[in-house]
Amino acid sequence: MCGRYVLISPFAIIAEEFRVRDGGGDLKPRFNIAPGQDILAVVRRENTNRLSRFRWGLIPPWADDPAIGNRLINARAETVAQKPSFRSAFDKRRCLIVSDGFYEWRGEGRKKSPFYISMRSQKPFGLAGLYETWRSPGGPEVMSCTIITTEANDLLRPIHNRMPVIMPKEEEDRWLDPAIHDRTRLLSLLRPYPAAEMTAWGVSPRVNNPANDSPENIKSL
Repeated sequence: MCGRYVLISPFAIIAEEFRVRDGGGDLKPRFNIAPGQDILAVVRRENTNRLSRFRWGLIPPWADDPAIGNRLINARAETVAQKPSFRSAFDKRRCLIVSDGFYEWRGEGRKKSPFYISMRSQKPFGLAGLYETWRSPGGPEVMSCTIITTEANDLLRPIHNRMPVIMPKEEEDRWLDPAIHDRTRLLSLLRPYPAAEMTAWGVSPRVNNPANDSPENIKSL
């Protein structure tokens, strides 16, 4: 799964990497982004890449209770096109969650040790995501999203058996294009990212608490 990640690149870098011109707003470094929080994503609207903010934890339009989003922070690549919670968004509302790295925990008996995973290039990357709009009777509109996961690559496998889908640069346009509905074509993009382009190291258990949000979180032990 993917339950915690990092976004520390300045807007200028994000704008260059994802070809967006606006939407950054008051962008501050975040070292411990957790489910339920607002997160930054790239969407395609009117043939233009735009930055949007979503609540992490997808709320399907048919949901009676927005609390369902607490259980839908991730969608499995193997079933995302069939699950009622995700299949409509998979067909029409795909996004890229902007990230510089993410955390995963390795089980060691009763103990779990956190690791930080990022690109060797230290550039930001896009996690494959889906988004929805939920409206409550007489209440506010909620824009929410989920991160798609797949089986772990060789780097992640000793740590955890799942990893978020990282979209290769050459496939980002295809993933974001709302005019593409070919499920076979889209599902082919949801594969483990090449391990050779990534790096991982052990970090302090302080990241276990989402309230701890500082550069200390990603320092190697």
